[in-house]
Amino acid sequence: MEKLIIEARVNEYAMRKRNPNVPWSAEEITKDAVECREAGASILHFHARQENGAPCHDAERYAQTIAMVHEATDLLIHPTLGANTVEASPEGRLAHVLEMAKDPRTRPDLAPMDMGSTNIDVFDRGEKKYRTTDQMYINTTATLLYFAKALKAAGLKPCAVAWNITYLRETLLFHEMGMLDEPIYLGLTLTEGPISAGHPASPAGLDAYLNLLPDDIKIVWTVYNYGGNLLNLAEKIIAAGGHISVGLGDYPYAEIGVPTNAELISKFVDVAKSLGREIATPAETRTILGMD
Repeated sequence: MEKLIIEARVNEYAMRKRNPNVPWSAEEITKDAVECREAGASILHFHARQENGAPCHDAERYAQTIAMVHEATDLLIHPTLGANTVEASPEGRLAHVLEMAKDPRTRPDLAPMDMGSTNIDVFDRGEKKYRTTDQMYINTTATLLYFAKALKAAGLKPCAVAWNITYLRETLLFHEMGMLDEPIYLGLTLTEGPISAGHPASPAGLDAYLNLLPDDIKIVWTVYNYGGNLLNLAEKIIAAGGHISVGLGDYPYAEIGVPTNAELISKFVDVAKSLGREIATPAETRTILGMD
């Protein structure tokens, strides 16, 4: 079985009310990156943030963070495009990634392609009503075609993200067109809590994806749980040959106290070791993802 790739999703759009260890600044993200690497992560996924934690789409902020992480560690870098950006055009959403790719100091290794559109409204279970009713994450096929072509031209590896089965089907069509090369790095999104856009974070929710993965295409699949505890499915994912994408950006993990991202990753390393599965280094992750 392949060694386990652990991607650290260190901050996303998370604030610090439920866990103060969410990193925001370039310095904080870099410190987290070093600690996550020591704990067993081989990929760093992050969102640039302002000093107050607000989302930031400033290319300079991304570049500063990546340069600092590159100086401190050998982690593969996976910046976000962002669900909500100042510039909503396909070109604007990807511009910072393509610009950074021109300079070895700031060059990322991967970039996300969420392979479809979905409602991301927040539901309040206590009140039994939606807090929002008009929030959509929009990724048209035209947008995704632009992303695929531009990332391939820049020599960057796409991470195709599926929030449900329709996204997975679009991913396979992009592969059929030659727009996504094998091995496909595929993120399978589960959701708990206030957002219902992904599959439920249950064995059945995960199996709904896995039952439709083709046997004749090399797919390296990893699992997210946005809004919930991924440890509940860790044994199933790791034993099935999948990979782990986890961090305080997705969930504060109050069940285990007030962990740092590195402490959280260590929990998944322990599960992998208990199942006899080794952890991939960044260099080994490059090989697994066909990036050598």
